[in-house]
Amino acid sequence: MNTQFEELKMYESFDELANDVLDLANEILPEQMFYLTAFTDSQQVILKLSNQKSSIQITENMVVDLSNSVCRRIDFEKNQPLLYEDVKQDCDVEEVEKLLDDVNIRSYLGIPISLTNGEKFGTLCAVNDEASLLDSRSIALLQRIVKLFSYYLELERFVWRDMLTELYNRRYLTKFFEDRVNEHGALFFLDLDGFKNVNDTYGHDVGDVVLQEVASRLQHIANEHGEAFAVRIGGDEFVLHFAHAASQETWRTLANRIIETLSAWDTAYHVSTSIGIVTYTTDECATLDMLLKQADEALYRAKSSGKRTFKFVHEPY
Repeated sequence: MNTQFEELKMYESFDELANDVLDLANEILPEQMFYLTAFTDSQQVILKLSNQKSSIQITENMVVDLSNSVCRRIDFEKNQPLLYEDVKQDCDVEEVEKLLDDVNIRSYLGIPISLTNGEKFGTLCAVNDEASLLDSRSIALLQRIVKLFSYYLELERFVWRDMLTELYNRRYLTKFFEDRVNEHGALFFLDLDGFKNVNDTYGHDVGDVVLQEVASRLQHIANEHGEAFAVRIGGDEFVLHFAHAASQETWRTLANRIIETLSAWDTAYHVSTSIGIVTYTTDECATLDMLLKQADEALYRAKSSGKRTFKFVHEPY
């Protein structure tokens, strides 16, 4: 499953609070079926249901292509809910009407859930197999519940994210490995070349901009590789983790691409990167500390051999 949903599993009391949100929502509109969803760039996942209506074809853990989701039509920018009290009467978009009809929904209310940085999290939805009258006061109360829920999400996010770059932090990486045994993958340990000179010459504010841009580029690469994710270890050190097996030649190609991506700067300042690479298999029972130590040793050899390059563990100079 996408790393965003893996992150949710680490949130303390998430299940309890999500159930509380649904229970409170049901107190406001007891005739409705409620569910909480979360988004990725391409999918919507039904995280929790309140009371299951057998006639409505929506289930917990259901995954929907975002392009086929009614929720994607909610106005997140203006933080406005989407409401159809009677889909047959209110909806003038044939595609939307069909999507709701396919799961036997006659009335629909979708309330956006966003983080303070504007990132879309998902929705709180109220649905029924019959037309429903939903008063503005009830909708306003539901929006207040959603706002409180978003504050909780924000607090949990700070636990697992680096505040400057919004990449995952070392705590997330540690928890990820604690929860998984006997898997395989690769860990790329990156250190920026020339970053100290940027800080010394242009100041720490520009240095922060560089770190944020590097993080954005690494996140873009991670997004292209399924369950991959990017981590800021601290300072100008980063990790890219890939949760799959591949040939050494594939890893070499990827490492060269990362170096090229982080070396292209249309600015007065310039940085690049050196990388230490360690791979692991299901048979090795590797710990994170062991992998980081090995990757750091490979990174040191990459730096010593001229920077802007990469080395594998046990690879000679």
